[in-house]
Amino acid sequence: MKTTQSWARAAMVAVLAVAGAAGVAAEDGVSKTSIVLGQSVALTGPGSSLAEPYQQGAKLYFDRVNAAGGVNGRKVELVTLDDRGNPALTVENTKKLLAQGVLSLFGFYGSTQVTAAYPLVKDSDVLVFAPMAAADEFRGAQYPNIYSLRPGYSIEAAAVTRHAETLGARKLAILHAADSESMAALDAAQRTMTAMGANLLANNVVNAGSVANSVDKTLETKPQSVLILSDAGNAASAVRDLRAKGFRGPIYGFSNTGESLLAEELGPTGAGVVVVRVVPKSDSAKVAVVRELMADAQAAKLGKPNVYMLEGYLAARAYVEALRRAKDPSRARIRKAIEGLEDVDVGGFRVHFGNERVGSRMVELSLIDSQGRVRE
Repeated sequence: MKTTQSWARAAMVAVLAVAGAAGVAAEDGVSKTSIVLGQSVALTGPGSSLAEPYQQGAKLYFDRVNAAGGVNGRKVELVTLDDRGNPALTVENTKKLLAQGVLSLFGFYGSTQVTAAYPLVKDSDVLVFAPMAAADEFRGAQYPNIYSLRPGYSIEAAAVTRHAETLGARKLAILHAADSESMAALDAAQRTMTAMGANLLANNVVNAGSVANSVDKTLETKPQSVLILSDAGNAASAVRDLRAKGFRGPIYGFSNTGESLLAEELGPTGAGVVVVRVVPKSDSAKVAVVRELMADAQAAKLGKPNVYMLEGYLAARAYVEALRRAKDPSRARIRKAIEGLEDVDVGGFRVHFGNERVGSRMVELSLIDSQGRVRE
């Protein structure tokens, strides 16, 4: 789905102006009229096809809440800065956001970017909520200020391994991009799949300009199944080449591939490709939160939502639920409120942070059919 970068930039400028006008002087980003959250994501550059719709989805939900009067009388302001997928710029943006005063950091994109920025909050009371980053280590004890909505890549790898085993396709090869998120996914896949007994025959880098060569090297190992770790564009090129060269086994993608985006890229060529999802189907009208997002996206003229927009929308909804419970929020109270979200239904999606810092373990597999549609 084509997103509208100008919409996101205009929203960012507007939020910055409002935050300045509100005169948020409180150290923790809370005034009598507003609650300020800080976000650094790639609105342009590498990763923007994932990060921008995530930002849009989050802002759509915060806008919905603000239009109804905010949270306990306070409007939620999401200050978003573009880091262009550059970890050094993520660090600079985070410094600016912390200097301005924010209640929490929210929805950062990219495992390397989060790793780079984390030392700035490590010894503070500032939380990083729902980063769109699935490196397994963020769920561990060494990152106590990170509260993730999505599970780590090892959970995705386990789901793919089990599915391939049911098909008798345990001889598996991996094609992966060289970006930081794909490398984090590769690390988890290698560790988890090997531990579960999969036979990893090869892993080869696949980037624009090297697809055919990487596919040839992969097929030489005679895999029964192939896992592609990349964004939708590179993944689509690899799928087309695999099929053109006669590979008929199952092809898998992790959540960073984006099932709806990949289906749009491939059309009928994607038949039989299986992609991991960590949120509900983004066009499933039977799920209440998806219906709300579809209506909000249509009103904002953003087109058809994808899984990343839905993930941002869900993250915002979960955070707002914690804000409501915190009542008069501070950094300490918002942490306690998030940890108190135990099996909470947020529009048909359940969030559970009790005794852990991962709100959802949802991992489902979507199949692209012969019509280029995503099926559960």
